[in-house]
Amino acid sequence: MSYITPPPRTAALGNTGLTVSTIAWGMWRFAGDDVSAARARVEAALDAGITLLDTADIYGPDNGEPFGAAEALLGRVLAEAPGLRDRMVLASKGGIRMGVPYDSSAAYMAEAIDASLARLGCESIDLWQIHRPDLLTHPQEAARALEDARAAGKITAIGVSNHTPAQARALAAFLPVPLVSHQPEFSALATAPLLDGLMDQAMERGMAVLAWSPLGGGRLADPQDARARAVVALLDAKAEEAGVDRAAAAYSWIMAHPARPIPIVGTQNPARIATIPAAYTPQWTRAEWYAVLEASLGEKLP
Repeated sequence: MSYITPPPRTAALGNTGLTVSTIAWGMWRFAGDDVSAARARVEAALDAGITLLDTADIYGPDNGEPFGAAEALLGRVLAEAPGLRDRMVLASKGGIRMGVPYDSSAAYMAEAIDASLARLGCESIDLWQIHRPDLLTHPQEAARALEDARAAGKITAIGVSNHTPAQARALAAFLPVPLVSHQPEFSALATAPLLDGLMDQAMERGMAVLAWSPLGGGRLADPQDARARAVVALLDAKAEEAGVDRAAAAYSWIMAHPARPIPIVGTQNPARIATIPAAYTPQWTRAEWYAVLEASLGEKLP
């Protein structure tokens, strides 16, 4: 039986010289006041070989905490254990303002990056992404702010989150360095990046694809409709064959694509974090991979 080539465990992040794990750990739900418990989660990810840690300045309010809370908690962990910073590639995002909602103006992005650095207690952020496109900022202005931050050593690499290929292309046209990442929603239930040109652009330009909500916002854990149940049945068959759980099968389906998307795993349970590398175990044939896509689309491909 011929299988799709499995993903590597690590990959270069563009031409930055940074190497990242091909699974990321996300901190959308990284919350609370217990620094020891927070440190245990970070260490569990790093000990599992997950070096790419993804946060954002807006992570906090969804958990009933203040703006910047997740970054601030990570900052407290790094203050307690500074050596952890050298073991990770730290990614953050900005450009969302409470009640605005989006602001990629040069003045605000400079302010947002400085504020993130202060909360994190770091001299630099390895990958900084515009969290969502601001329709009222010219891409040239946004590019100028990002390049100023990069030139000052505040950020190493630049990426985009929730941007269309056209929006990414427009921003890239005004940057002196390549964009290194896209961060779209992508899962077996959210397949738009396969069809809207995002994956193609990522492969063309050597951009990493960081897939948020790789379990379909919980819909793969608890399928509520016929479409989700059809996808889950195929994932469960693969999981049983590989001796892993459904989540690992779902992540492996994402990683099988030649753009080598990096699922951002959001579990905050250290024991669950330790099992994330099981996602490298399942192997997919072309027919099996396409069957999941067809189940998701609800129709046969032409």
